[in-house]
Amino acid sequence: MKKILTFIIALVFIVSVPLGLVACDNQDDGLIRLNEVTHSIFYAPQYLAIALGYFNEAGLTVELTNGAGADNTMTALLTNEADIGLMGPESSIYVYLEGRKNHPKVFGQLTKRDGSFLVSRNNEPNFDWTNLAGKQILMGRRGGMPAMILQYILNTKGYYDGKNITMNYEIQFGLLGAAFTGGTGDYVPLFEPVASNMESQGKGHIVTGIGLASGEIPYTCYVATSSYIEKNPEKLEKFLSCIYKATKYLTATDNNKLADLLLPYFAGTEKSLIVSALANYKAYDTWMSSPVMQPASWERLLNILENAGELDRRVDFSTLVDNSIANKVSQ
Repeated sequence: MKKILTFIIALVFIVSVPLGLVACDNQDDGLIRLNEVTHSIFYAPQYLAIALGYFNEAGLTVELTNGAGADNTMTALLTNEADIGLMGPESSIYVYLEGRKNHPKVFGQLTKRDGSFLVSRNNEPNFDWTNLAGKQILMGRRGGMPAMILQYILNTKGYYDGKNITMNYEIQFGLLGAAFTGGTGDYVPLFEPVASNMESQGKGHIVTGIGLASGEIPYTCYVATSSYIEKNPEKLEKFLSCIYKATKYLTATDNNKLADLLLPYFAGTEKSLIVSALANYKAYDTWMSSPVMQPASWERLLNILENAGELDRRVDFSTLVDNSIANKVSQ
């Protein structure tokens, strides 16, 4: 955990690229500065809330920026450069364990599974985890959430690095696709639309969703500092209501129609890949039907962190999760 915590002490300002601005009124009380850990179809409800005008209707101006990493998104929160962070809740755990008083809390959950898919060099229509015996799996960087979840799954399946499988931690997660197509490894975890794009090019085959094997976890959540949540409950309720409404729209709407709405937010991505990505995420039950986090998924997250050796001590659910706003929204 210590190597991940280094970003918490650094008081630096985040530099990120604006992705969009939802205009409704220019009053400061309607402005929300939202910093997302990365820009991905995995977060489709967020972009649909913009595209469909839900934030506008709620009287909110959402200024969206890409933190390009959990360390940058958390730093943006801690230095008051952002009001809300979309990231994994493990970052809040690390900050809390460092002793920060105004620590960030989760007030809503967006995704309930790892959003990556296991890609094989071979077509395996009847995939089974026993197929991985003796193979090399590209993991991403050690301590990163994708690598920790995959390690947790492999360990529960009876695999241990250097004994009956090779877990390769030498390549950063963002470079895994290139390394795999370059000939490294037998399996690789990839997010969409990279996984679908690789499959369309005949360079790999999606064999399973990694999130199915791990069980439900609070993979991506909306986080704000304790003081911001206390001072802005109505604004956050409006915000989360828009996300909830967009999620329900996503699950009930044809993927082709959704892809048309999402295309402006993914310039250079073919519509067919967006359609494929949406289909895969829907099939694997990726998004929360309610923004309320469940204690059981929190405990599973802690198990994953402990299994990877990245947790000094467990943190109670109620300490870092405030479901009061999410409960109102889901009702």
